[in-house]
Amino acid sequence: MDSNVLLDVLTDDENWFGWSAAALSRCAEEGALAINPLIYAEVSVGFDAVEDLEAALSPEIFHRVPLPWEAAFLSGKAFLKYRRGKGSRASPLPDFYIGAHAAVSGFRLLTRDASRYRTYFPTLELVAP
Repeated sequence: MDSNVLLDVLTDDENWFGWSAAALSRCAEEGALAINPLIYAEVSVGFDAVEDLEAALSPEIFHRVPLPWEAAFLSGKAFLKYRRGKGSRASPLPDFYIGAHAAVSGFRLLTRDASRYRTYFPTLELVAP
C-alpha cells in the first residue's frame, strides 16, 4: 500500500479519511496488507516514539516485506523517465520505489495517487479512487 492511504487514516485527513479507511478495510478483508521499509519510514514522521509507530503499524496487521533488488532497478528507470519528461521534484524517488516493488512482486497497490503509478507502471493493478 502507498503511504498516503495510511497517513490519511492515521491523521484523520478531512478530505481522504473516509475513502482511505474504507479501502483499507476492504483490502484487509481480501488479503494481507503489506508494507516495506520506505512506507514505514514515510509514516514514521508522524510519530515521536517507535513504540507508537509499532502500535499503529502492528506486524500482525501490516505484513513487513523486504525491498527486492529488481524493484530498485525498475524504480530507477521509472524515475529517470519521469525526470527526462521534465517531471517536477514533487515526486520523490521513494514513490517510484513503492510502485516498482508492487509491480515486480505482483502486488496490488492501494493508493490515492493513481495517475503516476498508471503512467510509470502500466501493468500494476491499483486500488484507487
